[in-house]
Amino acid sequence: MLDQQLFVSLDGTQYFSSQALHCRNCLTRQLSRGHTLYYHTAITPVLVCPGHAQVIALAPEYIMPQDGHAQQDCEQAAGKRWMTQHAAPLVPHHVTLRGDDLSSKAPFCALALHQGFNFILVCKPDAHPKLYDRLALWQAQGAITQCEQRRRQGRVTEGAISRFLNEVLLQGGKQALAVNWVEMTVVNAKTGAQLYYNTFITNHRLSMANVAQVAQAGRGRWKIANENHNVLKTKGYHLEHTFGPGKQYLSATMLSLNLLAFLFHTVLEWSAERYALLRQVLARRQTFFEDIRALTRYRVFESWQHLMDFMLQGLQLESKLVLKA
Repeated sequence: MLDQQLFVSLDGTQYFSSQALHCRNCLTRQLSRGHTLYYHTAITPVLVCPGHAQVIALAPEYIMPQDGHAQQDCEQAAGKRWMTQHAAPLVPHHVTLRGDDLSSKAPFCALALHQGFNFILVCKPDAHPKLYDRLALWQAQGAITQCEQRRRQGRVTEGAISRFLNEVLLQGGKQALAVNWVEMTVVNAKTGAQLYYNTFITNHRLSMANVAQVAQAGRGRWKIANENHNVLKTKGYHLEHTFGPGKQYLSATMLSLNLLAFLFHTVLEWSAERYALLRQVLARRQTFFEDIRALTRYRVFESWQHLMDFMLQGLQLESKLVLKA
């Protein structure tokens, strides 16, 4: 792992929307024909680890109207609040924040560094023209370093081409923040077809020894969408189900309960032998949840362990549990 870093991915997701129901904490967006969409979004950070599919849900930060602010709240402001509120318990563990291009702005990066975080953030050319003008000048002078690596990914041999430059100014002005820039291109080593491309900025000092790790860490940001948002929305948690905004905090409360459930299920999969075996056999989350819902509707179980034992017995899995022990 890159300098023994823990990787926390930040991203926003919508969890309620309606053209009719709304509350004082709703955000608004104007639609065609004069209609207004009322919606709730939140930053839902997760702790991720390269090579592991599971993610650990961390405390969310809700994007909603803030006291004393006339402008509508946004993902960047919520990300800054989250960093400020949660730096103390996380920073001692050497945390690198990963985020999309919305986060790769000087104020966000400066706050991350001030709070003690490291960062690897997507940095697109069209959103940072001054940075890429400088990179073009450095490229013309042959100052950008390039390295290539190959690795087997399933049946395909990938060629990863990384280009990088340290200490390049992110924006203009005397107080411009200096960042380190890396570009990653992944191609099929046999056909030359491009499989992946992205660019990132980071405060990690780049070298031939670590640039591939940094770029790969930035590339792994997709896990927050695939292993967190997608699971919560399509795998039985019904994150976007319109529970209703209530008078003020109902939707936020429902999101918190969903995230807590997801967190506990992740911990159980790692630490509870019975649960892990059942999830291995009932791999589809919806099937697992539907079985529990049906069983608890018609039968009272003395405890969670009683329910797990009943399911193991019904699926004839007790022998596997004994052999594993």
